[in-house]
Amino acid sequence: MKLKTIKIAKCSASNGDILTINVEKEWELIAILKQNFAGIKWNAAQKRWELPYHPQLKSAFFKVFKGKAWIDYSELNSKTTNPLPVLKQPKLTETLSETHLHKLQAFKIWLENQRYSPNTIKTYTETLSVFFRYYHQKSISELSTQDIVAFNNNYIIKQGHSYSYQNQFVNALKLFYSKIEKQVINPELIMRPRGEKKLPNVLSKEEVKKILESLQNIKHKAMLSLIYACGLRRGELLRIKPQDILSDRKLLHIKQSKGKKDRIVPMSDKLLEMLREYYKTYKPKVWLFEGQQAGDPYSEKSLESVLKQAVTKANINKPVTLHWLRHSYATHLLESGTDLRYIQELLGHNSSRTTEIYTHVSNKSIQQIKSPFDDL
Repeated sequence: MKLKTIKIAKCSASNGDILTINVEKEWELIAILKQNFAGIKWNAAQKRWELPYHPQLKSAFFKVFKGKAWIDYSELNSKTTNPLPVLKQPKLTETLSETHLHKLQAFKIWLENQRYSPNTIKTYTETLSVFFRYYHQKSISELSTQDIVAFNNNYIIKQGHSYSYQNQFVNALKLFYSKIEKQVINPELIMRPRGEKKLPNVLSKEEVKKILESLQNIKHKAMLSLIYACGLRRGELLRIKPQDILSDRKLLHIKQSKGKKDRIVPMSDKLLEMLREYYKTYKPKVWLFEGQQAGDPYSEKSLESVLKQAVTKANINKPVTLHWLRHSYATHLLESGTDLRYIQELLGHNSSRTTEIYTHVSNKSIQQIKSPFDDL
C-alpha cells in the first residue's frame, strides 16, 4: 500500500518559529499527530496544523511516522518564511496570584514528599516561579506547550542563561505538569541544550598546600583539609556529624549524599590528628562544623568566604571554588596510580564515565604522550 505524505515546513510567528504540517484529511495520521505532539493546533485560516518549532522535530516526525507516512521536509530548511510583527515580550512581574502561589506550594510539597534534596527543591520552585511571573497575565490552565517553548526561546536563551539553568527549567516544568497538573508534555517539543563538555578545574598539589597553609584558624583549616583529603562536596562536609568519623577504622561515613547514597572514604592519621585538635577546641554539639550558634550547621556562604580569603592569602590568581578541591583530590589520586574504579567509589559517581573525565586532566597520562616535534 502506498504511504501517504506529510509535508512539513518552517515559518516565523510572533512568539517564535513554528512548524507547519500539511496532512490533508488523513484522519488516522491526524490522530497520531495529536497523540504524539502536545501543543499542536489547527490553523483554520491557513488550513494547516502548527507546532512550536525546534530542530529535533524533524527526527521526531521520522520516528513517529516510520512505516506510516512519508515525511516531505524539502521546504523545512527554506529561507523563505512569512515573518509576522514581533510582539513585545512579557516582563516579569514582582508578585504572583493566589492561584500561582498555591500551585507553587503544591509542587514544593510534592518534591519534599519525594525526598528531593533541599537545593533541588529550591532550584525547581524558583524556576517555576519565574515561568509563572513571565506569564502572569495568563491562568495556568491557559498556558500551553507553545508557551513553554516560547519561554525557553525568548527568555532563557535570549537572556543568555546558562546551560544548567535551561536544563533545570526543562526538568522542573516536566515534573510540574506531569505530577501536579496531570498533563503529559512531550519531551520532543521542549528543546534541551546540547551537553557541555568542560574539563574539571584542577589545582596542583603545591597550590593546595599553599591554600591550606595560609589558614591559621584550626576550624577553617580542618574544613578545607577535609574537603580535599576526602573529595567531599560542599553539602557533604556541612552535613557531617562527629559520629560519622569512624576513627578506630580510619574511615569517614558520608550519609545520604547526592542520589540519596551512602559511601565510605578513608582518612589519614594526619587528618584525624587535625580533627582531634579541632574537636578539643570547639566541642561541636550536633554537626562537626557549626556556625556561631551551637547546633546550627556552618553556612555555605561562610565556607565559600573562608576559601576565598585563603586563596587570596596564598597569592593564587585563579577563580578557585570549593569543588576545585574535590576535582583536585580525584586527579591527584589518579596520578598516584589509584585505579579509576576505586576513585569512582570514593567520589560516589553512579557511572564510570563521569569519573573518566579526570583522565583528561591528569598530568601522569598527558605527560606520557610524546610530541612528534621531538622527532624532528
